[in-house]
Amino acid sequence: MITLFKSVSIFLGCLFLLETEHAYSAENNNSSPILGRWRGVFKVRDSIDVPFIFEIRKKAANQLNVYFINWKEQFDGGLVELKSDSVYMYIDQFDNVMALKLDGNNQLSGVLRKKDGSGTPISLTAERGNKQRFLIAGEMPKGNYSGTYQVLFKSPTGKIDTTVGVLNQDGAHLAATFLRTTGDSRFLDGVVVGNRFYLSSFIGSGIAYYEGILNEGGQIEGSQIGVRSTSTFAGTLKPDAELPDAYQLTLMKPGYSSFDFSFPNLEGGLVSLQDKKFENKAVVLTIGGSWCPNCMDEAAFLSAWYKENRARGVEVVSIHYERSNDTAYAKRGMDRFRNRFGIAYTQVFGGIADNSVVLSTLPALKTFVAFPTTIFLDRNKKVQAIHTGFSGPATGAFYESFKKEFNQHVDEILK
Repeated sequence: MITLFKSVSIFLGCLFLLETEHAYSAENNNSSPILGRWRGVFKVRDSIDVPFIFEIRKKAANQLNVYFINWKEQFDGGLVELKSDSVYMYIDQFDNVMALKLDGNNQLSGVLRKKDGSGTPISLTAERGNKQRFLIAGEMPKGNYSGTYQVLFKSPTGKIDTTVGVLNQDGAHLAATFLRTTGDSRFLDGVVVGNRFYLSSFIGSGIAYYEGILNEGGQIEGSQIGVRSTSTFAGTLKPDAELPDAYQLTLMKPGYSSFDFSFPNLEGGLVSLQDKKFENKAVVLTIGGSWCPNCMDEAAFLSAWYKENRARGVEVVSIHYERSNDTAYAKRGMDRFRNRFGIAYTQVFGGIADNSVVLSTLPALKTFVAFPTTIFLDRNKKVQAIHTGFSGPATGAFYESFKKEFNQHVDEILK
């Protein structure tokens, strides 16, 4: 999903603690100045604080890594270096770095910024040992608001986006995700206080934050607050809530029924679907990028799936569109992506990540909506179906439905 959600956090009056981290626990190593569980807070738009949870662990004998924790997910953010009283967390997957100063043994302060120094840094602080994401005073939940909601988001420009909200409540803890045609918002983690809710997540790129009200009768309303703008949303509890048809968003040009391309792979050689490797093979073609969180979810699924199914006569090709057109830059990102997900299928570099570039380099396409997009090609390289977006593990039943549909399409292209 291209849209990277931003985030925020709330502090109110006299505090009581609401436990939000059910899935994982880790021992806090007080013998080290940085190992253990930390509660971080981003400062967004001067007046808004944004909570997130991370953990610094030994990944190898002489290597520390940071893990961002959101509900069921522990996301390996990358290498951590301690230099005197300075701590650097290199989030290579998104070209970000957290540059921090260690104050004593349990306090960090600094910024999240781009590695190349571009953009505006975001200030943050962190305290070691606190496992609670949100520290909010108020009532216990007035009810259980778990369920599937049909939700309409309205952007500051007035654009309406039809989405599906999936809420899972356990006591005061709330986990959620919002599905859009472009993909889902992945693992959102938060609390319910009375009939209000607060959700956030962070894996090293965009900072996600939502707050709102859960009303009787299955009505939901609230805001998605970003670094620069705020969108509003409203929805209704609806067990059969659905998105626009994901197979009708990315279309072929009239007169085109087959597909081909010619792009360089990681070794610099040109790859085409006319290559002997793909002869008489069905092909699953995915259009994505190493910077794209939903593409990461897709790669985790595809990598394991390919190893189990390649002997059936099917190949997978991933066309990467990266943040820079520089081939050395793209290769570094694609290498990291391959190693992270254990990718054994073909990766090629298509160009810079822009919808217009995708259309210009893949002339058979009439429209292109989002990264990732998946194209199913039969043994003659005829297009059987095109699916826009990806519903990942955070979406529960929607993820299971996607996997079922995916396998049905593969059965069709193998006939």
